[in-house]
Amino acid sequence: MINKEFFFRGFKSILAPDSPALALGCCFIAIGALLKNLGFNIQESIFSTMLTYALPGSLVMAESLLVGASLLNIFLAVWFVNARLYPMAVSLFPLMIHKSQPKWKYYFSCHFIAVSAWLIMKSNYKSVEKKHRIDFWIGIGCATWTTAVIGTFIGFYLSDYLDKNMMMGLAILNPIYFLCMMVGAMKTIQITASVILGLLLGPIFYFFSPEWSILLGGFIGGTIAYFIGELNVN
Repeated sequence: MINKEFFFRGFKSILAPDSPALALGCCFIAIGALLKNLGFNIQESIFSTMLTYALPGSLVMAESLLVGASLLNIFLAVWFVNARLYPMAVSLFPLMIHKSQPKWKYYFSCHFIAVSAWLIMKSNYKSVEKKHRIDFWIGIGCATWTTAVIGTFIGFYLSDYLDKNMMMGLAILNPIYFLCMMVGAMKTIQITASVILGLLLGPIFYFFSPEWSILLGGFIGGTIAYFIGELNVN
């Protein structure tokens, strides 16, 4: 069973002053408004957020529906977009694995992998004993997931009062927060190099391939930063 003490401790962690939960909620207000404008009803909008959860996946799904993509194409598009979460899972779950915990908790909690929840867990895991970290993580995940659902609900009913510029502003709050957190975490040569190279290479690649510029900038910048770090260690 889930340890209630650590579950609620994780759940309440989103109330910290530096928590990304507020930015996350604002992003899903934009998603809720967008889904209503696409013709979704409130049940479909809430169900969409519950299943898709992470913001980019929700945006891709909405945009794909807007252009009339098939269900298979939408599934593949969301799948590929959310593949970016794999490195987060690889870096996070080894910090939580404990032989006393059942495997179903780890499989169940994979759904909660997102930038906001990952940031909260990475900032707090050292304060939690390892055998209780998975319960703490599930609490964080449920809290951020609930925030996303509430944001969608609010956005759906506020859509008539939000114009295009307001929706775009709300939608980019979470990425901006993540960028600020990354800048604040620039304490190693690898992180510093990856942030700077990503910022430089993304716009450069945009002139050659707007569709692939972010992926190429991040992949190449991160790879170069990794080798810079390895050379400095040796």
